[in-house]
Amino acid sequence: MPKHHAPDRLHALARDWIAAWNCRDLERVLALYADDAEMTSDIIVALGFAESGTLHGKEALRRYWSKALSLNAELHFTVIDTYASPDSVVVHYANQRGARICEYLRLNEAGLIKQGSANHLAK
Repeated sequence: MPKHHAPDRLHALARDWIAAWNCRDLERVLALYADDAEMTSDIIVALGFAESGTLHGKEALRRYWSKALSLNAELHFTVIDTYASPDSVVVHYANQRGARICEYLRLNEAGLIKQGSANHLAK
């Protein structure tokens, strides 16, 4: 049975995640992720990393986010709200352009993010 994480721990992780991005500190962001983490986003497709939209492993995430950061000098996230379940947290935030995004972050038993999904508004 998967480990259940306390809601306050999940909300703290969400705050840490936002703070790491706002500092543009890629190593700090990656420290929140398991080595075998996977990430899904339409931006992965748009930047030419994987037609499936999913990357596997911390090194693939490093390459993707390095490129994304280099293309977004003004990157800044503002938390709207966070939502917790026993093994995940959803971070609802706005980026520097005002776009609203929900990031689903599922944790492993050690409390590291093992699965992430960026969910953008349908157009």
